[in-house]
Amino acid sequence: MEHWKADSEGIAVASEALRQGKLVGMPTETVYGLAGNALDAQAVASIFDVKQRPTFDPLIVHADSMDAALALASSVPAIARHLAEVFWPGPLTLVLPRRADLPDLLSAGLETVALRVPSHPVAHQLLKECGVPLAAPSANRFGRISPTTADHVLEEFTDAPEVAGVLDAGACEMGLESTVVGFPGGDRVVVYRLGATPLEELNDHVDHLEWVRVADAEDNPELAKRGEQSPGMLARHYAPRTPLLLLEQDAEIPDSDAGTGWLSFQGHPGLEGPQEVLSVKGDLREAANRLFGCLRHLDALGLDQLIAWKVPDQGLGAAINDRLTRASLR
Repeated sequence: MEHWKADSEGIAVASEALRQGKLVGMPTETVYGLAGNALDAQAVASIFDVKQRPTFDPLIVHADSMDAALALASSVPAIARHLAEVFWPGPLTLVLPRRADLPDLLSAGLETVALRVPSHPVAHQLLKECGVPLAAPSANRFGRISPTTADHVLEEFTDAPEVAGVLDAGACEMGLESTVVGFPGGDRVVVYRLGATPLEELNDHVDHLEWVRVADAEDNPELAKRGEQSPGMLARHYAPRTPLLLLEQDAEIPDSDAGTGWLSFQGHPGLEGPQEVLSVKGDLREAANRLFGCLRHLDALGLDQLIAWKVPDQGLGAAINDRLTRASLR
């Protein structure tokens, strides 16, 4: 697996690999994606195989412009076009009725396709140069902690011959996946996954916004059924190998031993064992950016357990708590 600089030469080499049906680690503003030609059924199948991703979990397709992305849909509701105009390029994915000629596996056999236009300049240039839309779920083994640096991608797929290489553009700006929104008939606008576009910003443009809380889906057949309409809806996801206990924001420090690692928002003094602090100054954007890297660092220490506290549940904090909740479910 090659490690390319994210310059014009590296982008040209990665583009050629994608045109040949290979997979490439692609930087975006959210997390690194494992990219393949979305129009090539064999490349799409390789993504599922390399990630060990269940084939009922659809992929997100990335395009270099709003027109190119919406051209992959068979129809576009007015509210969806409005959200695209406001938030693209950026960390918002729209789930829309799909064009019939797209590979079935791309959408896990559903009649919808998940679309977004990334704002990262390297992702944008790669999409333009390779000339095809790219399916690009997070570049990690399925269910594990998402990658926010090229080194994370190398750690995951160093022995995977299907992955030609990774374009190294440094750490991702946001560190959380995109927010995913769908339009399941009528006037309904549903948030299937919280992410780097906060609910508060969406609410400024939508009269009534529903949110499917994934943590409840396993015990609710209706939510589970609706959850199949979108990528990133499984309850158990983004998880370290080390068991994670999640506490409420104001919970007291529990009894523990030296085999415990800690993840806190602004830091807790007097803890026994390694601690990762998301943001000493209480900045939720910084906390989102650091979340997956902190989890990866603690997970690599060989500890018996991890204990984390929720962060304030507004803005990006809601998406951080969503990831922590899913990482803690067993």
